[in-house]
Amino acid sequence: MKHKKNILILGAGTAGTIMANQLVKEVDPHSWHITIADATDTHYYQPGFLFLPFGIYDEEDVKKPIRSFLPDEVKFVQEKASEIKSEEQQVLFESGKNIHYDILIIATGSTIDSSEIEGMNGPEWRKSIFDFYTFEGAKALREKLATWGGGKLVVHITEMPIKCPVAPLEFSFLADDFFGKKGMRDKVDITYVTPLSGAFTKPRATQKLEYLLKEKNINIVSDFAIESVDNENKSIKDYSGKEVPFDLLVTVPTNKGSQVIEKSGLGDELNFVPTDKGTLQSKVSPNIFVLGDATNIPTSKAGSVTHFQAEILFENVLRFIRKEELLPEFDGHANCFIETGKGKALLIDFNYDHEPVEGTFPIAGIGPLRLLKESRMNHWGKLAFRWVYWNMLLKARPIPFVKARMSLAGKNF
Repeated sequence: MKHKKNILILGAGTAGTIMANQLVKEVDPHSWHITIADATDTHYYQPGFLFLPFGIYDEEDVKKPIRSFLPDEVKFVQEKASEIKSEEQQVLFESGKNIHYDILIIATGSTIDSSEIEGMNGPEWRKSIFDFYTFEGAKALREKLATWGGGKLVVHITEMPIKCPVAPLEFSFLADDFFGKKGMRDKVDITYVTPLSGAFTKPRATQKLEYLLKEKNINIVSDFAIESVDNENKSIKDYSGKEVPFDLLVTVPTNKGSQVIEKSGLGDELNFVPTDKGTLQSKVSPNIFVLGDATNIPTSKAGSVTHFQAEILFENVLRFIRKEELLPEFDGHANCFIETGKGKALLIDFNYDHEPVEGTFPIAGIGPLRLLKESRMNHWGKLAFRWVYWNMLLKARPIPFVKARMSLAGKNF
Protein backbone atom coordinates (compact mmCIF):
# COMPACT_ATOMS: atom_id res chain seq x y z
CA MET A 1 0.00 0.00 0.00
CA LYS A 2 1.27 3.44 -0.93
CA HIS A 3 2.28 5.55 2.07
CA LYS A 4 0.32 8.77 2.25
CA LYS A 5 2.03 12.06 3.07
CA ASN A 6 0.51 14.53 5.54
CA ILE A 7 -0.35 18.19 5.27
CA LEU A 8 -0.77 19.45 8.82
CA ILE A 9 -2.53 22.77 9.44
CA LEU A 10 -2.01 24.25 12.90
CA GLY A 11 -5.00 26.42 13.80
CA ALA A 12 -8.62 26.14 12.67
CA GLY A 13 -9.43 29.84 12.65
CA THR A 14 -10.10 31.81 9.48
CA ALA A 15 -6.73 31.03 7.88
CA GLY A 16 -6.57 27.33 8.65
CA THR A 17 -10.19 26.63 7.74
CA ILE A 18 -9.93 28.37 4.36
CA MET A 19 -6.75 26.45 3.54
CA ALA A 20 -8.26 23.09 4.49
CA ASN A 21 -11.26 23.75 2.25
CA GLN A 22 -9.11 24.87 -0.65
CA LEU A 23 -6.58 22.05 -0.47
CA VAL A 24 -9.11 19.23 -0.14
CA LYS A 25 -10.49 20.12 -3.58
CA GLU A 26 -7.14 19.84 -5.36
CA VAL A 27 -4.76 17.56 -3.45
CA ASP A 28 -4.71 13.90 -4.52
CA PRO A 29 -6.51 12.01 -1.71
CA HIS A 30 -4.60 8.82 -2.59
CA SER A 31 -1.30 10.56 -1.88
CA TRP A 32 -2.06 13.07 0.86
CA HIS A 33 -3.83 13.27 4.21
CA ILE A 34 -4.99 16.71 5.36
CA THR A 35 -5.08 17.19 9.14
CA ILE A 36 -6.08 20.35 11.00
CA ALA A 37 -5.48 20.81 14.72
CA ASP A 38 -6.86 23.34 17.18
CA ALA A 39 -7.15 23.55 20.96
CA THR A 40 -10.84 24.45 20.83
CA ASP A 41 -13.89 23.13 18.98
CA THR A 42 -15.45 26.59 18.57
CA HIS A 43 -14.90 28.94 15.63
CA TYR A 44 -15.28 32.65 16.41
CA TYR A 45 -16.21 35.37 13.94
CA GLN A 46 -13.70 37.82 15.38
CA PRO A 47 -14.89 40.95 13.50
CA GLY A 48 -18.14 40.50 15.41
CA PHE A 49 -16.41 41.10 18.76
CA LEU A 50 -16.54 44.83 17.92
CA PHE A 51 -20.35 44.72 17.86
CA LEU A 52 -20.93 42.60 20.98
CA PRO A 53 -20.32 45.40 23.53
CA PHE A 54 -22.97 47.59 21.89
CA GLY A 55 -25.62 44.88 21.62
CA ILE A 56 -25.53 44.95 17.79
CA TYR A 57 -24.64 41.25 17.71
CA ASP A 58 -25.54 38.49 20.13
CA GLU A 59 -23.21 35.69 21.22
CA GLU A 60 -24.69 33.17 18.78
CA ASP A 61 -23.89 35.54 15.90
CA VAL A 62 -20.15 35.20 16.45
CA LYS A 63 -19.52 31.54 17.27
CA LYS A 64 -20.19 28.19 15.63
CA PRO A 65 -18.68 24.66 15.83
CA ILE A 66 -15.40 24.31 13.93
CA ARG A 67 -16.36 20.89 12.60
CA SER A 68 -19.35 22.32 10.67
CA PHE A 69 -16.94 24.19 8.34
CA LEU A 70 -14.59 21.32 7.59
CA PRO A 71 -15.18 18.68 4.92
CA ASP A 72 -15.31 15.04 6.00
CA GLU A 73 -12.06 14.32 4.16
CA VAL A 74 -10.15 16.61 6.55
CA LYS A 75 -9.20 15.06 9.88
CA PHE A 76 -9.87 17.42 12.79
CA VAL A 77 -7.73 16.97 15.90
CA GLN A 78 -8.87 18.90 18.97
CA GLU A 79 -5.53 19.14 20.73
CA LYS A 80 -3.35 22.00 21.95
CA ALA A 81 0.03 22.06 20.24
CA SER A 82 2.99 22.46 22.58
CA GLU A 83 6.00 22.44 20.24
CA ILE A 84 6.97 22.33 16.58
CA LYS A 85 10.10 20.28 15.89
CA SER A 86 10.95 21.46 12.40
CA GLU A 87 14.02 19.25 11.94
CA GLU A 88 12.04 16.11 12.81
CA GLN A 89 8.95 17.38 10.94
CA GLN A 90 6.76 16.75 13.97
CA VAL A 91 4.31 18.70 16.10
CA LEU A 92 4.01 17.72 19.75
CA PHE A 93 0.75 18.21 21.65
CA GLU A 94 0.09 18.73 25.35
CA SER A 95 -1.69 15.38 25.56
CA GLY A 96 1.52 13.61 24.56
CA LYS A 97 0.37 12.95 21.00
CA ASN A 98 2.68 13.85 18.14
CA ILE A 99 1.87 14.23 14.46
CA HIS A 100 4.37 13.90 11.63
CA TYR A 101 4.02 16.28 8.70
CA ASP A 102 5.47 16.56 5.23
CA ILE A 103 4.06 20.07 4.81
CA LEU A 104 3.17 22.27 7.78
CA ILE A 105 0.90 25.32 7.48
CA ILE A 106 1.09 27.54 10.55
CA ALA A 107 -2.19 29.39 11.06
CA THR A 108 -2.02 29.89 14.82
CA GLY A 109 -3.14 33.53 14.72
CA SER A 110 -2.43 36.08 17.41
CA THR A 111 -3.68 36.69 20.93
CA ILE A 112 -3.63 39.54 23.44
CA ASP A 113 -1.19 39.59 26.34
CA SER A 114 -2.35 42.04 29.02
CA SER A 115 0.54 41.01 31.29
CA GLU A 116 3.03 42.83 29.05
CA ILE A 117 2.15 46.22 30.59
CA GLU A 118 2.53 46.83 34.32
CA GLY A 119 -0.86 47.09 36.00
CA MET A 120 -2.97 46.37 32.92
CA ASN A 121 -4.42 43.11 34.25
CA GLY A 122 -4.42 44.36 37.84
CA PRO A 123 -7.36 44.62 40.27
CA GLU A 124 -9.43 46.76 37.84
CA TRP A 125 -9.20 44.23 34.97
CA ARG A 126 -12.73 43.53 33.70
CA LYS A 127 -14.05 46.07 36.26
CA SER A 128 -13.00 49.41 34.78
CA ILE A 129 -10.35 48.06 32.36
CA PHE A 130 -11.57 45.95 29.44
CA ASP A 131 -10.53 44.51 26.11
CA PHE A 132 -12.85 43.66 23.22
CA TYR A 133 -10.39 41.54 21.23
CA THR A 134 -11.56 38.37 22.96
CA PHE A 135 -15.00 36.82 23.19
CA GLU A 136 -14.90 36.96 26.99
CA GLY A 137 -13.68 40.56 27.01
CA ALA A 138 -16.35 41.75 24.58
CA LYS A 139 -19.08 40.03 26.64
CA ALA A 140 -17.84 41.56 29.89
CA LEU A 141 -17.66 45.01 28.30
CA ARG A 142 -21.25 44.66 27.04
CA GLU A 143 -22.41 44.17 30.63
CA LYS A 144 -20.40 47.19 31.77
CA LEU A 145 -21.67 49.53 29.04
CA ALA A 146 -25.28 48.57 29.72
CA THR A 147 -25.14 50.17 33.19
CA TRP A 148 -22.23 52.63 32.99
CA GLY A 149 -23.28 56.14 33.99
CA GLY A 150 -20.65 58.04 32.05
CA GLY A 151 -17.32 59.74 32.65
CA LYS A 152 -13.94 59.54 30.94
CA LEU A 153 -13.86 56.75 28.33
CA VAL A 154 -10.37 56.07 27.03
CA VAL A 155 -9.89 53.83 23.97
CA HIS A 156 -6.25 52.78 23.88
CA ILE A 157 -3.78 50.83 21.72
CA THR A 158 -0.70 49.46 23.48
CA GLU A 159 1.56 48.85 20.45
CA MET A 160 1.53 47.77 16.84
CA PRO A 161 0.97 45.38 15.16
CA ILE A 162 -2.58 44.49 16.20
CA LYS A 163 -5.39 42.49 14.67
CA CYS A 164 -7.56 44.77 12.53
CA PRO A 165 -5.74 48.08 13.10
CA VAL A 166 -8.93 50.10 12.50
CA ALA A 167 -11.02 48.29 15.15
CA PRO A 168 -10.14 50.66 18.04
CA LEU A 169 -11.17 53.61 15.86
CA GLU A 170 -14.40 51.83 15.01
CA PHE A 171 -15.01 51.23 18.71
CA SER A 172 -14.60 54.97 19.36
CA PHE A 173 -17.06 55.88 16.60
CA LEU A 174 -19.59 53.27 17.72
CA ALA A 175 -19.27 54.46 21.33
CA ASP A 176 -20.10 57.99 20.20
CA ASP A 177 -23.21 56.66 18.46
CA PHE A 178 -24.14 54.31 21.33
CA PHE A 179 -24.07 56.99 24.02
CA GLY A 180 -25.80 59.45 21.71
CA LYS A 181 -28.71 57.05 21.27
CA LYS A 182 -28.88 56.61 25.04
CA GLY A 183 -29.17 60.37 25.43
CA MET A 184 -25.99 60.61 27.48
CA ARG A 185 -23.27 61.58 25.01
CA ASP A 186 -22.76 64.83 26.93
CA LYS A 187 -21.87 62.73 29.99
CA VAL A 188 -19.12 60.81 28.19
CA ASP A 189 -15.70 62.23 27.33
CA ILE A 190 -14.08 59.97 24.70
CA THR A 191 -10.31 59.99 24.19
CA TYR A 192 -8.48 57.89 21.59
CA VAL A 193 -4.91 57.07 22.65
CA THR A 194 -2.48 55.62 20.12
CA PRO A 195 1.27 54.89 19.88
CA LEU A 196 1.13 56.12 16.28
CA SER A 197 1.72 59.74 15.29
CA GLY A 198 -1.81 59.88 13.87
CA ALA A 199 -5.10 58.01 13.77
CA PHE A 200 -3.87 55.39 11.25
CA THR A 201 -0.75 54.11 9.53
CA LYS A 202 -1.52 55.52 6.07
CA PRO A 203 -1.43 59.33 5.47
CA ARG A 204 -4.59 59.82 3.38
CA ALA A 205 -6.69 57.54 5.55
CA THR A 206 -5.27 59.25 8.66
CA GLN A 207 -6.45 62.64 7.39
CA LYS A 208 -9.96 61.34 6.80
CA LEU A 209 -10.18 59.50 10.12
CA GLU A 210 -8.81 62.39 12.18
CA TYR A 211 -11.45 64.64 10.63
CA LEU A 212 -14.13 62.18 11.79
CA LEU A 213 -12.66 62.09 15.31
CA LYS A 214 -12.82 65.89 15.48
CA GLU A 215 -16.34 65.96 14.01
CA LYS A 216 -17.55 63.51 16.66
CA ASN A 217 -15.81 65.38 19.49
CA ILE A 218 -13.40 62.54 20.21
CA ASN A 219 -10.03 63.65 21.57
CA ILE A 220 -6.86 62.07 20.22
CA VAL A 221 -3.59 61.56 22.10
CA SER A 222 -0.87 60.33 19.73
CA ASP A 223 2.72 59.11 20.18
CA PHE A 224 1.72 57.53 23.49
CA ALA A 225 4.16 54.75 24.43
CA ILE A 226 2.46 53.27 27.47
CA GLU A 227 4.61 52.37 30.48
CA SER A 228 1.99 51.39 33.07
CA VAL A 229 -1.63 51.42 34.19
CA ASP A 230 -2.37 52.96 37.59
CA ASN A 231 -5.33 50.97 38.93
CA GLU A 232 -5.73 53.01 42.12
CA ASN A 233 -5.79 56.45 40.49
CA LYS A 234 -7.22 55.19 37.21
CA SER A 235 -4.78 56.55 34.68
CA ILE A 236 -2.38 55.33 32.01
CA LYS A 237 1.16 56.69 31.89
CA ASP A 238 3.70 56.74 29.10
CA TYR A 239 7.49 56.77 29.17
CA SER A 240 7.69 60.51 28.51
CA GLY A 241 5.63 61.31 31.61
CA LYS A 242 2.29 61.92 29.86
CA GLU A 243 -0.72 60.74 31.82
CA VAL A 244 -4.29 60.12 30.65
CA PRO A 245 -6.98 59.64 33.33
CA PHE A 246 -9.92 57.29 32.78
CA ASP A 247 -13.12 56.11 34.40
CA LEU A 248 -13.45 53.33 31.83
CA LEU A 249 -10.43 52.08 29.88
CA VAL A 250 -11.02 50.02 26.74
CA THR A 251 -7.57 48.85 25.74
CA VAL A 252 -5.97 46.76 23.03
CA PRO A 253 -3.15 44.94 24.86
CA THR A 254 0.02 43.78 23.12
CA ASN A 255 -0.83 41.35 20.32
CA LYS A 256 1.50 38.34 20.16
CA GLY A 257 1.79 35.14 18.21
CA SER A 258 1.01 31.76 19.74
CA GLN A 259 3.01 30.36 22.65
CA VAL A 260 3.80 27.28 20.58
CA ILE A 261 5.81 29.53 18.25
CA GLU A 262 7.76 30.93 21.20
CA LYS A 263 8.44 27.49 22.69
CA SER A 264 9.53 26.17 19.31
CA GLY A 265 11.97 29.06 18.81
CA LEU A 266 10.47 29.87 15.41
CA GLY A 267 9.28 33.46 15.96
CA ASP A 268 10.46 37.02 16.44
CA GLU A 269 10.23 38.95 19.72
CA LEU A 270 6.41 38.98 19.44
CA ASN A 271 6.21 35.29 18.41
CA PHE A 272 5.32 36.03 14.79
CA VAL A 273 6.95 33.67 12.28
CA PRO A 274 9.49 35.14 9.80
CA THR A 275 7.79 34.71 6.44
CA ASP A 276 8.55 35.58 2.84
CA LYS A 277 6.13 38.43 2.13
CA GLY A 278 5.49 37.35 -1.46
CA THR A 279 5.39 33.53 -1.38
CA LEU A 280 4.26 33.06 2.27
CA GLN A 281 6.86 30.32 2.70
CA SER A 282 8.44 30.46 6.15
CA LYS A 283 12.08 31.43 6.54
CA VAL A 284 12.37 28.57 9.04
CA SER A 285 12.11 25.61 6.65
CA PRO A 286 11.04 25.20 3.00
CA ASN A 287 8.17 22.84 3.89
CA ILE A 288 6.67 25.22 6.47
CA PHE A 289 4.24 27.89 5.27
CA VAL A 290 2.60 30.64 7.31
CA LEU A 291 -0.78 32.27 6.91
CA GLY A 292 -2.86 35.02 8.53
CA ASP A 293 -1.97 36.75 11.78
CA ALA A 294 0.84 34.28 12.55
CA THR A 295 3.15 35.86 9.93
CA ASN A 296 5.52 38.76 10.49
CA ILE A 297 4.92 40.26 7.03
CA PRO A 298 4.38 44.05 6.86
CA THR A 299 0.66 44.15 6.15
CA SER A 300 -2.54 44.43 8.14
CA LYS A 301 -3.53 41.57 10.44
CA ALA A 302 -7.11 41.46 9.19
CA GLY A 303 -9.51 38.82 7.87
CA SER A 304 -9.41 40.16 4.32
CA VAL A 305 -5.63 39.80 4.28
CA THR A 306 -5.95 36.18 5.38
CA HIS A 307 -8.47 35.59 2.57
CA PHE A 308 -6.15 37.06 -0.07
CA GLN A 309 -3.08 35.30 1.33
CA ALA A 310 -4.91 31.97 1.28
CA GLU A 311 -5.49 32.19 -2.47
CA ILE A 312 -1.79 32.79 -3.10
CA LEU A 313 -0.57 30.23 -0.56
CA PHE A 314 -2.92 27.58 -1.93
CA GLU A 315 -1.26 27.85 -5.34
CA ASN A 316 2.21 27.84 -3.81
CA VAL A 317 1.55 24.73 -1.74
CA LEU A 318 0.44 22.96 -4.93
CA ARG A 319 3.60 24.20 -6.67
CA PHE A 320 5.70 22.95 -3.75
CA ILE A 321 4.10 19.51 -4.04
CA ARG A 322 4.87 19.48 -7.77
CA LYS A 323 8.44 20.65 -7.00
CA GLU A 324 7.91 23.87 -8.98
CA GLU A 325 9.27 27.32 -8.15
CA LEU A 326 7.05 29.31 -5.80
CA LEU A 327 5.56 32.55 -7.08
CA PRO A 328 5.90 35.78 -5.02
CA GLU A 329 2.35 36.80 -5.84
CA PHE A 330 1.05 38.18 -2.53
CA ASP A 331 1.08 41.99 -2.74
CA GLY A 332 -0.03 42.83 0.81
CA HIS A 333 -3.63 43.41 -0.27
CA ALA A 334 -5.95 44.53 2.55
CA ASN A 335 -9.58 45.59 2.34
CA CYS A 336 -11.35 46.90 5.46
CA PHE A 337 -14.73 48.38 6.29
CA ILE A 338 -14.50 51.03 9.02
CA GLU A 339 -17.69 51.55 11.01
CA THR A 340 -18.12 55.27 11.68
CA GLY A 341 -21.43 55.15 13.58
CA LYS A 342 -24.94 56.36 12.78
CA GLY A 343 -25.39 53.60 10.20
CA LYS A 344 -22.40 54.57 8.05
CA ALA A 345 -18.98 53.16 7.27
CA LEU A 346 -15.84 53.85 5.27
CA LEU A 347 -14.10 51.32 3.05
CA ILE A 348 -10.34 51.22 2.45
CA ASP A 349 -8.37 49.13 -0.04
CA PHE A 350 -4.56 49.09 -0.06
CA ASN A 351 -1.44 46.93 -0.35
CA TYR A 352 2.33 47.02 0.20
CA ASP A 353 2.84 49.75 -2.38
CA HIS A 354 -0.40 51.75 -2.46
CA GLU A 355 -2.13 53.52 0.40
CA PRO A 356 -5.94 53.86 0.63
CA VAL A 357 -7.38 56.32 -1.87
CA GLU A 358 -10.83 57.32 -3.09
CA GLY A 359 -12.50 55.34 -5.87
CA THR A 360 -14.91 52.48 -6.46
CA PHE A 361 -14.97 48.86 -5.29
CA PRO A 362 -15.16 46.05 -6.27
CA ILE A 363 -16.05 46.99 -9.88
CA ALA A 364 -14.03 49.86 -11.35
CA GLY A 365 -16.19 52.88 -12.11
CA ILE A 366 -19.34 51.16 -10.88
CA GLY A 367 -18.82 50.14 -7.27
CA PRO A 368 -21.36 49.88 -5.77
CA LEU A 369 -19.09 50.63 -2.80
CA ARG A 370 -17.15 53.88 -2.49
CA LEU A 371 -13.62 54.01 -1.11
CA LEU A 372 -12.64 56.44 1.65
CA LYS A 373 -16.14 57.92 1.75
CA GLU A 374 -18.74 57.42 4.45
CA SER A 375 -21.91 55.75 3.20
CA ARG A 376 -24.80 53.60 4.36
CA MET A 377 -23.95 51.13 1.59
CA ASN A 378 -20.54 50.53 3.20
CA HIS A 379 -22.22 49.97 6.58
CA TRP A 380 -24.58 47.38 5.13
CA GLY A 381 -21.60 45.85 3.34
CA LYS A 382 -19.85 45.36 6.68
CA LEU A 383 -22.92 43.78 8.28
CA ALA A 384 -23.52 41.58 5.22
CA PHE A 385 -19.96 40.30 5.43
CA ARG A 386 -20.88 38.11 8.40
CA TRP A 387 -23.12 36.02 6.11
CA VAL A 388 -20.37 35.97 3.46
CA TYR A 389 -17.86 34.85 6.10
CA TRP A 390 -19.89 31.90 7.41
CA ASN A 391 -21.26 30.77 4.05
CA MET A 392 -18.58 31.57 1.47
CA LEU A 393 -15.22 32.69 2.86
CA LEU A 394 -14.61 29.84 5.32
CA LYS A 395 -15.80 27.27 2.81
CA ALA A 396 -13.40 28.69 0.17
CA ARG A 397 -16.20 29.54 -2.23
CA PRO A 398 -15.35 32.30 -4.73
CA ILE A 399 -16.53 35.80 -3.78
CA PRO A 400 -17.53 37.60 -7.01
CA PHE A 401 -15.28 40.47 -8.19
CA VAL A 402 -13.00 40.30 -5.12
CA LYS A 403 -9.48 39.33 -6.16
CA ALA A 404 -6.40 38.37 -4.16
CA ARG A 405 -4.22 40.96 -5.86
CA MET A 406 -5.24 44.58 -5.47
CA SER A 407 -6.70 46.15 -8.60
CA LEU A 408 -5.60 49.70 -9.43
CA ALA A 409 -8.60 50.26 -11.69
CA GLY A 410 -11.27 52.63 -10.40
CA LYS A 411 -8.95 54.27 -7.86
CA ASN A 412 -7.93 57.93 -7.78
CA PHE A 413 -4.17 57.89 -7.22
